[in-house]
Amino acid sequence: MAEGGYNQFCPVAKACELLQPRWTLLILGEMWSGSTRFNDIHRGVPGMSPTLLSRRLKQMEASGLVRRDATGYHSTAMARKLEPIVHALGQWAHENIDCEVSLRDLDSRLLMWNVRRKIDLSQFPDRRCVVQFIFPDQPAPERHYWLIARPGCDTDLCVSDPGFAVDLFVQSALKTLTSVWMGWSPIRPALEDGDIYVSGDAALKASIERWLVLSSFATPASGSAD
Repeated sequence: MAEGGYNQFCPVAKACELLQPRWTLLILGEMWSGSTRFNDIHRGVPGMSPTLLSRRLKQMEASGLVRRDATGYHSTAMARKLEPIVHALGQWAHENIDCEVSLRDLDSRLLMWNVRRKIDLSQFPDRRCVVQFIFPDQPAPERHYWLIARPGCDTDLCVSDPGFAVDLFVQSALKTLTSVWMGWSPIRPALEDGDIYVSGDAALKASIERWLVLSSFATPASGSAD
């Protein structure tokens, strides 16, 4: 029996005992999105300290939710059965919790880590492309991000200047881009009004609505490509 458990045989109580420790479902979600290395998982849950993440991963391994091998951390078959349930929970929250409540908790690191993984590389030319995102309303360490797209490779996210020429600049208030990416605000008016200001390569600028794929929780009506 875990400390602080419900002391009930009810299956819901038992599930809560296993899954309620803070960050558990978010860690699993990051794994389901493809992260296996410790540092990548940490980038997907930036609110955790490395020490806490290490401790939680050990707990999840002991409970049968995570296994570790030479390639990193992986969710187990038991944990993967939870994936559609957790996604349905997120969809419920997206549809029923006021977006302004969610937009109180902005995080440029988390936004850009998730934007990175959903970029549609088929919309980019067959060469290295660099897109710099700028959030003027954020403190200096969280103001600039560089996405580096290469043919046949995963998109890289840099938080310091990688030293390559920038093909496209995207500038926006963090709340604006977060709202668009989550599907709460349409992107076209934000572009037309200059709330999201884009400059640079003409083809990348013209195709931003195709390569900037929205969150999987964004509804079709809001322009999601999912």
